[in-house]
This record gives sequence, C-alpha cells and structure tokens, in this order.
Amino acid sequence: MKHSFKMIAGLLSVMAIAGCTGTPMKTQNLDSSQYTVIGHSEASATGLLVVGLIPVQQNNRFIRAQNAAIKAKGGDAMINTQIQEDWFWAWVLTGYTTTVSGDVVKLNSSH
Repeated sequence: MKHSFKMIAGLLSVMAIAGCTGTPMKTQNLDSSQYTVIGHSEASATGLLVVGLIPVQQNNRFIRAQNAAIKAKGGDAMINTQIQEDWFWAWVLTGYTTTVSGDVVKLNSSH
C-alpha cells in the first residue's frame, strides 16, 4: 500500500511540474534598417486554472495574444512590446487574460 501511494504521489508531482511549463514569447533584436513599422496593434488571450490545479490554455496565452496582434496587421514581428494581465475568479476556476500590444513590423526581404 505504501508503495502505491508513493508511486501515485510521484506521478502527480511530475504531472503538476510538466503542466506548469510554457513557451516563451519570441522577441528579436532588430536594427531599424531590418524592418518597416506597419502600425500599433493589440490582442488578448485568456487561460483558465480549474480548481487551482488544471491549466486550460493557460501556458500559451502570451504567445496566442502576441501572434494575434501581429496577424491583425499582417506583420512578421513586434517591437516596443507591452504586456498587461488581468484576472477574474469564478467558483471553481480562475481566469487570466493577457493583453499584448506594440508596434507591428514587416521584416525587409534582404534579412
């Protein structure tokens, strides 16, 4: 019985740690000769944490918001990026809304 408990506890620990990883946002160090500014854009993405343990679209919300902001202007990247996060609470979940804004750029074809 003790062996089963330790195995289940270990498995739950591994699942919790693996569930808490996310993909970092892509940023680039660009010289102003490498791009043309298209314009300012902003987009949001929401993730949920159900019963404080189960992430639902939680770990990739920064990437989803950034990609949506870039796509809205038809660009390739974003500079002067700002991130804002708001949260809300419901009985069994907490929601996190991330808003990414910045200047969308089109990379020059020579780069």
